[in-house]
Amino acid sequence: MAIFFTSDTHFGHGGALGLYRRPFASVPAMNEAIVARWNETVGPGDDIWHLGDFAIHQSATAVAELLNRLNGNKHLLTGNNDPPATTEQPGWTSVKAYAEMMVDGVFAVLCHYPFRSWRDKAKGSINLHGHCHGRLKPQPRQFDVGVDVWDFRPITIREILARNPRARQLP
Repeated sequence: MAIFFTSDTHFGHGGALGLYRRPFASVPAMNEAIVARWNETVGPGDDIWHLGDFAIHQSATAVAELLNRLNGNKHLLTGNNDPPATTEQPGWTSVKAYAEMMVDGVFAVLCHYPFRSWRDKAKGSINLHGHCHGRLKPQPRQFDVGVDVWDFRPITIREILARNPRARQLP
């Protein structure tokens, strides 16, 4: 079982195409590309932590259909655009606002929003977040896991650390 992270899929959000300069011709094309890349990356038995803003202005039925199409044990850390139609779906393994976990020997603090400070920051922990769509200059050991940063697919801790030279001192 692997553990993956993603954020800000914004399924169904037409505004995401222009606001975040997403390279898709339409909302259905964006949705299908994100579903395909998710399922190419995440296996049925893997854990996937979605750090908020799953779907925008979608009915509970549409959200349920999306969740059913996506591989993995899906955990949601709620974002500013996650209404009850998203948070109350039985397709989530868990729903909360914040999480801390040890992954591959790295202590990670997870939330939709980036932090200025977080637990054990001075001891080498990392902060994984979404919300910013790659537009916020991160602090050391702080990483945006949003789809706009990672080619519209979930990623692992090791992928994050491999791409960020400042984090290579971590285990």
